[in-house]
Amino acid sequence: MAHLFAATQTPHILLVKTSSLGDVLHNLPVVSDIARHYPNAQIDWVVEEGFAALPRLHPAVRNVIPVAVRRWRGRLLSAAAWREIAAFRNTLAAQRYDVAIDTQGLLKSALLMLGAQGLRCGFDRDSAREPLAARLYQRTFPVATGQHAVERNRQLAAQALGYPLEGKAEYGILPPAISRPDWLAKGPYAVLLHATSRADKLWDEANWIALGHHLHERSIRCVLPWGSAAEQARSLRLAAAIPGAVAPPRLNLNEVGALLGGAQAVIGVDTGLAHLAAALGVPTVGIYTSTDPALTGLYAGRCAVNLGNIGRAPDTAAIIDALQQAAVC
Repeated sequence: MAHLFAATQTPHILLVKTSSLGDVLHNLPVVSDIARHYPNAQIDWVVEEGFAALPRLHPAVRNVIPVAVRRWRGRLLSAAAWREIAAFRNTLAAQRYDVAIDTQGLLKSALLMLGAQGLRCGFDRDSAREPLAARLYQRTFPVATGQHAVERNRQLAAQALGYPLEGKAEYGILPPAISRPDWLAKGPYAVLLHATSRADKLWDEANWIALGHHLHERSIRCVLPWGSAAEQARSLRLAAAIPGAVAPPRLNLNEVGALLGGAQAVIGVDTGLAHLAAALGVPTVGIYTSTDPALTGLYAGRCAVNLGNIGRAPDTAAIIDALQQAAVC
């Protein structure tokens, strides 16, 4: 495969991957691949405002361009929303890109990229999550479905930019540089990510409590982050039942990243924060109860272990065994 640019050139590249948290994380290896083949590349990234902290963790990302599609949808009669949309379009149009790549494969992401100057690339109609999106690209590429999202993203970018896909996926990020919070006592700790977007993805509270007791017996404190009132209530219930456990105050994304990065281990249900832990190289066990981890599970080599599947929740003993496996990384 012939490279689209010489290694000495400075290509300007735009990536569009707006949401959700896990999907954004799965796009980070694309940045690492591009930087490896084109060390001088100037890489910008369009992302939902709530996830803008994630691309900023990668040193090869020059500029993060936030959008607020989720917020704009509910405010289409607001003049302020339309001013924000106009500001986004002006920001995009002000930069000349050589290539823009939409790895989201949705109509909304393809529409966002329409304002970009440069060759607009994306999945072909048989590969995109929404086939109609392919009509808005100037060049499309086939990428086989049925494989993990990380590899699909990498394969699309490699074809669009003309480099061979080599080696394993590298996320290329480090935890945010935030001091250990006062509410977290010294000593090793594990983060238990019990919260997720759907009730059928939850793991039984009795299992979390049994796991917490196992960790406490090994002098590992359990930390139970939360993001909503219902999740906070669950964190408080679990913390009350697990000796020494902590339900922290509400944390922003950078604070959560720092917490995960300092953990001895992370155990989580199907949630984006578990992917963040794995991307940071922390030993992580993913618990799957209603989704197939082969397509969107944790993807970080030996540091990450996925357990369970649709209708097959793992038990506590399996999680404990997996923790020992993930720790060897």
